Amino acid sequence: MPLVTLREVCADAEKGGYAVGAFGVQNLETIQGVIEAAVEERSPAILIVSEGAIKYAGLKPITEIIKALAEQAPVPIVAHLDHGPSFEMATQCIVAGFKSVMVDASHYAYEQNVAITRQVVAMAHAVGATVEGEIGKIGGVEENIVVSDAEATMTEPEEAARFVQDTGVDAVAVAIGNAHGLYKGEPKLDIPRLKRIHDAVKAVAPDCFLVLHGGSGTPDHMIRDAIAAGVSKINIGTELKLAFVEGIRETLEKKPGVDDPRHLVAPARQKVKEVTRAKMRLFGSSGRV
Repeated sequence: MPLVTLREVCADAEKGGYAVGAFGVQNLETIQGVIEAAVEERSPAILIVSEGAIKYAGLKPITEIIKALAEQAPVPIVAHLDHGPSFEMATQCIVAGFKSVMVDASHYAYEQNVAITRQVVAMAHAVGATVEGEIGKIGGVEENIVVSDAEATMTEPEEAARFVQDTGVDAVAVAIGNAHGLYKGEPKLDIPRLKRIHDAVKAVAPDCFLVLHGGSGTPDHMIRDAIAAGVSKINIGTELKLAFVEGIRETLEKKPGVDDPRHLVAPARQKVKEVTRAKMRLFGSSGRV
């Protein structure tokens, strides 16, 4: 089926009491792994494409691969720009065929964050696309995004509500102790804070959805608590990268003389598929389509 918007899958998730996984993809095999898992699990899926993935694969090639495989899939698929750094990149992705983008201006002062995000919202909404913004600073490392522990700041419920009102975003990523990349220890998500953020945002924008970044490595019980507190989209990136590399490493260890690239990447694709399937079941999105 054709690509859908973030709003479409998140609205269903909120009604159903589950979350939709947003899975980081970089190439043909990771895209295949995620979409194959979605079809087999009868689950919606969000494919998140970073600035780094776009530089690696090219915007048009990676978009066309996602569109072609999504059109063959009988489940809703979202192509979503992850941590878009600018209005220009968000525009380029929507022109290329994305129905959803994230603009991340959270490293700026509040007023500039609002101004940049609102500009993207106006552009995207004019053509029927949806926008995710971010308020608060999520710590950790993800490709070109580096936020130290000292710089990371928790999202304040009142500021989140104000941000949503001021920008008109369809979804907002929040900082509640979550982090990009691998956690140094066991993460401690502030679920009571998340509940307050949810209530504050819904009071002013009932159609805005909450997003949890840094889902990789988060204990299952915390994921379930976050969904119960109102999260509708959960990002998984690092675990898929690690799974892909593990698949290649295992193949080389078992068959060091392999000379066909397909024999390397096929097992890696299967590893991505397995992780994706497990996350869909954890998030409660399996069997929803």
